[in-house]
Order: sequence, then C-alpha cells, then structure tokens
Amino acid sequence: MTWRKYRLWRHGVLHALDGGLWLHPFVLRGEQWAHLVSADREALLTAGLMLDMTERWLQYRPLKHPETGRRMPAWHWDLKGDRLLRAQRLAEQVEMA
Repeated sequence: MTWRKYRLWRHGVLHALDGGLWLHPFVLRGEQWAHLVSADREALLTAGLMLDMTERWLQYRPLKHPETGRRMPAWHWDLKGDRLLRAQRLAEQVEMA
C-alpha cells in the first residue's frame, strides 16, 4: 500500500476522492504535520496499521470536489512526529503541473 504526495492541492483532492491515499503536508504553529486523506475509509484503516494508528483517531471530514463544488465523504489521519516521518518515507512523490 502506498500513498502519494502532490504539489497541487487540487490533484491531491482528486486522488483522495477517487479512493487513493493522499499525504497532505502543512505547518501548524511552526510544527510540521500532514493529513493522510482518502474517501476510502478501509484503505485508511489499513494504512493506519502501518503507522501504528488507533481507529478512534480517524476523523471524518468531507472534501469539496474541485470540479463540482459538492461535498464528498472523506476521512483523514492527523500525522506528526515519528508517524509523519514514517509516512513521508513511504510516500510516493508525484510531480504534476
């Protein structure tokens, strides 16, 4: 199982809404974080096992589809620290315009 990291938010959202796993990095109060996002809850649970996550930490958060504007069901893990480092090492970097 792999997840992808995209330069453009739009491409990451489309990948996640298509059932793929998207690693979305961000900075919060000066600390590196990432969301591991997907519309496929079961895929996220499987990925969570690889990162020693607990199911109750999985968060439901609909994503706005960039083409239709409709809210679509999606879930994510909050990652930081060692779990973020492991996720980054396992991520497939995708360079898209």
